[in-house]
Amino acid sequence: MKSKYSKIGLIVSALFICACSCESTSDPKKVDIMEVDSVVSINKPIQDSSSQFSKSLSLQGITYQVKAIGNGSLQQLTIIPSGLSLINDTIIQESEPIVAAEIEDLDRDGFPELLIYTQTAGSGSYGHVIGYSPNKGKSLSQIYFPELANGSKESMGYMGHDSFSIVESSLSRRFPCYETNDANAKPTGKIRQLQYKLKNGEASKQFVLVGSMEFDQ
Repeated sequence: MKSKYSKIGLIVSALFICACSCESTSDPKKVDIMEVDSVVSINKPIQDSSSQFSKSLSLQGITYQVKAIGNGSLQQLTIIPSGLSLINDTIIQESEPIVAAEIEDLDRDGFPELLIYTQTAGSGSYGHVIGYSPNKGKSLSQIYFPELANGSKESMGYMGHDSFSIVESSLSRRFPCYETNDANAKPTGKIRQLQYKLKNGEASKQFVLVGSMEFDQ
């Protein structure tokens, strides 16, 4: 009897040791899988159902993934570049609500610029441009976009409602002109179109106003 119980005890002990061994070897595998997944997710574009704007733009071997999330007057803008030869760091900044984005080699240097168009929340819808240009394809620098100078002929009758687009190698900006007694929703003046060219500045590239014209609505 004693021998019988001893055999049973040995069998139980062996099963217990086997179970512990299996459990200890499975944990590192689980940890490894979790670590791999977390690393991969950092390099993938974030998928978020709350995204207000999302677009991928590619040209001349360079890609920009643009995403904006958030409600209200400010959003979180994320730009993920790829294809640059030196620095492809993600750019995160606050911005006014995004309405559109375009890509084009505006200065014909072989590397495409990214333009993001914003509008303020509310009835005015004042427009602005966030631009980035590759430094000879190595990294990104922000482009300076000038505000309309107060008292200039280009600003006369301006009350927002801008629309932007790339026309060939120029940036086009249009907005309705308001007369003195016009309501915000009913401008009676003409449509003004401004043309900007991308030029080299002292510290970075900048948009320079090079033309203005008006036509009937």
